[in-house]
Amino acid sequence: MERINWFDRKFDFSVNQNTMPTLIERLDGTPARLADKLKKIDPSRYKIKPNDRWSILEHIGHISDLEPLWQGRLQDILNGEKEMRATDITNQKTNEANHNEKPPRDLLDDFSILRSETIGALKKLTDEEVFRSALHPRLKTPMRVIDLFLFVAEHDDHHLAAITELS
Repeated sequence: MERINWFDRKFDFSVNQNTMPTLIERLDGTPARLADKLKKIDPSRYKIKPNDRWSILEHIGHISDLEPLWQGRLQDILNGEKEMRATDITNQKTNEANHNEKPPRDLLDDFSILRSETIGALKKLTDEEVFRSALHPRLKTPMRVIDLFLFVAEHDDHHLAAITELS
């Protein structure tokens, strides 16, 4: 089964229930899922770059590289910005980070720390804040906080699936 390219994905943000508590659980579990997945993979596979695409370590680093974007977009919405900050769709930060030269444990620890900060901010949200929105710069659609973090959870899973393929 072939994964859909991230930029070709379509998203449905029609949920009207506050499912944020279960979404927080899903997001909070990503560091543990990554660590568990990595334990099951032969370390000789960590740096393999098939067709010059990202390696397992680069996928892990990328998830961590984007965490400040998610945190910033949350602040954009809460601050009443009309449009969330854009991302670098070329992924320059990940491409230049040299994640293959970092110890896997450091990559996992760095991500875990960043994600803990995100989870802490999400746990402080009020019901009203969960449904505040701003325009997503690439998709050109309004995204509520709950939609943004569903998007983040899907992004996590997209890269977990890529790691599974590479393993």
